Amino acid sequence: MLTIREVTELTGIAAPTLRYYEKEGLLPHVKRNENGKRLYDEEDLSWIHFVTALRATGMPIAQIQKYVYLYKEGDSTISERKLMMLNHKKEIERSIRDLYFNLDKINYKLALYDVLESQIERTSIKI
Repeated sequence: MLTIREVTELTGIAAPTLRYYEKEGLLPHVKRNENGKRLYDEEDLSWIHFVTALRATGMPIAQIQKYVYLYKEGDSTISERKLMMLNHKKEIERSIRDLYFNLDKINYKLALYDVLESQIERTSIKI
């Protein structure tokens, strides 16, 4: 079992963020010791990594809460949870396509600047 400090050191996630995730119901299994201190196990770490991946890819807290609710409901919700992940995957893939499209525009502009700079250098050498 790990303390919140150990988890923050291990994951790089701030303690207030971990507390917030727990308060919002995003970490369904966090235990407490006799003094009320949070204790995290491997399953909690898996949930932390999963939730941070969902957040980093733009999933809203409310949607993660729905996912956790469905998870707690059991195996009868597997299809619904899978559909949520498939829809989120499609959104991520769309975002990646958009990023690559925009990156191509930036790369084009950089290549243009390379050409313009080389023309300026050739002109200044002749002078």
